[in-house]
Amino acid sequence: MTDYNFYAIIVAGGSGSRMNSDIPKQFLELNGKPILMHSIDAFYTNENKPSIILVLAKADYDLWNALVAKHKFKTPHQVVNGGTERFHSVKNGLGLINKENSIIAIHDGVRPLVSQQTISNCFKNALINGNAIAAAPVKDSVRMLQNSKSTALKRCEIYLVQTPQTFNYNQLKTAYQQNFDSFFTDDASVVEKAGFSINLEKGDEFNFKITFKEDLILAEAIINSKINT
Repeated sequence: MTDYNFYAIIVAGGSGSRMNSDIPKQFLELNGKPILMHSIDAFYTNENKPSIILVLAKADYDLWNALVAKHKFKTPHQVVNGGTERFHSVKNGLGLINKENSIIAIHDGVRPLVSQQTISNCFKNALINGNAIAAAPVKDSVRMLQNSKSTALKRCEIYLVQTPQTFNYNQLKTAYQQNFDSFFTDDASVVEKAGFSINLEKGDEFNFKITFKEDLILAEAIINSKINT
């Protein structure tokens, strides 16, 4: 894998609306430092040593710089402007990469508990198969509601998609030449519409997206339990 360049595009354009927070949720503190810093450090400490590109709303630059100074955050990263939709934000981050022999992981800035094994496996399998999407099988029964009628689905066929979503450069570059479509809810949907098959990689139980206050409390408890074991 040494002949390849590795990158991580960390997308952090969310708001704090569902947290009832005055600042975007990625900047809220988790165990003494902003959630986003945990996410960045998870990739920086990975064995593949990816170069890190942080996608931020321009309006958040001053706040981020203040937090970097406050927490003496030294992890190297490039910052690029976010876009109207996630699609545009990722496309902006991808614009900083021009090496074809590259493997690129795209990760939500508010998934701070992603494991090193998941990151490494996604890089490895994207190198072999072209892409690798972290996902976890559902544990609960699942039903689909259409026209006011619910139908049971086969639980063994349903997966919850996580990040990182990891791709070789050529797949991403080709996919992001498409025009934006409201169907694009994640990077895998963009790449799939460009004609590529999507490969699932085993995610991990704690790799959840911090969205509500309860998620932040749970993440804090998980970190503390690891510290105390």
